Amino acid sequence: MEILKNVILALHIIGVVALLGGVLYQIGAMREGKARILPAMMHGAWTMLLTGLLLVGLQYPLGNDVNNVKISVKLVVLIAIIAIALINRKRETVAAWVLPVIGGLTVVNILLATVWR
Repeated sequence: MEILKNVILALHIIGVVALLGGVLYQIGAMREGKARILPAMMHGAWTMLLTGLLLVGLQYPLGNDVNNVKISVKLVVLIAIIAIALINRKRETVAAWVLPVIGGLTVVNILLATVWR
């Protein structure tokens, strides 16, 4: 069961990398006003959601306590990321605030995961 949890955690981290990497990759395009939501960013966000739910679900059979407040806050932040990305994914270029907000919320989610015990 621990091996399964670690594999899912690795996939969760890959989702974070895809989302944040997509934002960082678009920095040059943001300067030119041509930034957009990349498919990798959407895949990363959905991967984070699915693997995050699986990770929480695996904590109960492993006998670990779950901080439901922390998980709820992280879920709200991720839903905000997904909503912003979904609304803007079909646009040729997104507003100047979209990618910085997605990147900032992703960093907030990372900090919540690592700092909040």
